[in-house]
Amino acid sequence: MRRILLHTCCGPCTIIPVERLREQDWYVHGFFFNPNIHPYQEFGRRLDTLRSFARGIDLPLIVRDDYDLDSFLRQTVFREQQRCTICYTLRLEAAARLALKSRFDAFTTTLLYSRHQKHDLAVEIAREASLKFGIPFYYEDFRSGWKEGQERSRTLGMYRQQYCGCIYSERDRFHGGTGKPADRNEARRKQGPPK
Repeated sequence: MRRILLHTCCGPCTIIPVERLREQDWYVHGFFFNPNIHPYQEFGRRLDTLRSFARGIDLPLIVRDDYDLDSFLRQTVFREQQRCTICYTLRLEAAARLALKSRFDAFTTTLLYSRHQKHDLAVEIAREASLKFGIPFYYEDFRSGWKEGQERSRTLGMYRQQYCGCIYSERDRFHGGTGKPADRNEARRKQGPPK
């Protein structure tokens, strides 16, 4: 059976890619490496959710929980406009390197599932990592299962994050991408009624 390393960022984004890969007779092994996620409590919630889901579907999981936030921030400071390129490169090169070292047949990523990610950029960087490390990159556009994956994650009661992961995406989600505070009424609507 062919073995594939699936870089994964969270539980909800893993549902459809694992299912699709298994349908094609891949033996899937998950890989959690996301030093971009901020703050640490968010990192922990996503990892806990993924671990719980992985146990439930018998998905072997390799976890790098060293949380090297410093490295991610050092690379992005003063280059914030390139943060997604830096982030994808850091994570996908780690996946390619591990896939080669552990003798997988290929690697891929859950970044190809989310409608909120820069799909073409992730593909380009994954292909570059494939060439750099000499390990095949498996491409599939998992976004066609986006709605189904979202519904299933709700049904399963999974923790579903509100932003991509880095401190900049948290700012853009809750403060507004313009550098100005987000509309307070809109923020209140999104938060729901006070408790």
